[in-house]
Amino acid sequence: MVCALIEDDGKVLIARRSIRQALPLKWEFPGGKIEPGESKAEALSREIREELGVDIAVGAALPAVTHAYPDFTIVLHPRICRLVSGTPVPHEHAEIVWCPPDRLGTLDWAEADLPVLRYYLDVRRTGS
Repeated sequence: MVCALIEDDGKVLIARRSIRQALPLKWEFPGGKIEPGESKAEALSREIREELGVDIAVGAALPAVTHAYPDFTIVLHPRICRLVSGTPVPHEHAEIVWCPPDRLGTLDWAEADLPVLRYYLDVRRTGS
């Protein structure tokens, strides 16, 4: 799985899972599955186009995260991205929000996204 930390105007785009999805109403960084033959960057661009209707520039990778939920295990490959064109619309999520980084830690996140959030905030704080 790939996920995008899409930055624009000092904020990060986050998505709230729908009531119909696993982990309902938890916040996450948008993304999805890697199809056969796709690179992680290609999968991320495609998933964001499908889920949000926007184009992104895929940037730096953060460390991959493996998390075991009771029913499944997920491996997330996060990338810091930049919005290139379009206005995000939640096609699959209950809602999306442009959130200031200092407010990200106050939300109810899907557990697999928590280490991604920590890595991202560390990179923002240290610049590396």
